[in-house]
Amino acid sequence: MEVRRGNREELPAAMALCWRGFLEFEAPDYPPEGVETFHDYLVNTEQEKTLTVFEAWEDAGILGVLAAEGSHIALFFVDPAFHRRGIGRQLFRAYLAEGGWGRVTVHSAPGAVEVYRHLGFSPTAGEQLSPDGIRYVPMVWSRPVSEPVGRKEEGT
Repeated sequence: MEVRRGNREELPAAMALCWRGFLEFEAPDYPPEGVETFHDYLVNTEQEKTLTVFEAWEDAGILGVLAAEGSHIALFFVDPAFHRRGIGRQLFRAYLAEGGWGRVTVHSAPGAVEVYRHLGFSPTAGEQLSPDGIRYVPMVWSRPVSEPVGRKEEGT
């Protein structure tokens, strides 16, 4: 498996994986306007300009996606056939290593809160419902004091 920064040509496959994951795990508990809002976000070509995308690939295709706007994770999905294999953790580590973030936020889908807890995130409030129908739990991750902040240098 290869975890790397995504490129424009791969973005449709990444967004398709996010859509499939959303439909399976989140959409059943969302109001219709929330499903529409999420879909509109995925197909909005303007978001390509603001997202940094990390992808996990294997011969079979794309296995996982983490997309962020700076220190805020906007999308984080792993193909259900590959859950519980450490792919999400590897994507998160790649994102942290490149960005050197000391603090990361996410609006977690309610069903993904435990996944984020395993990565070291903590809720900052209870479940929210945005005016456009998106259900989420605001969460934050902070780099442990013992870990250095900054990009990993070649050979270290």
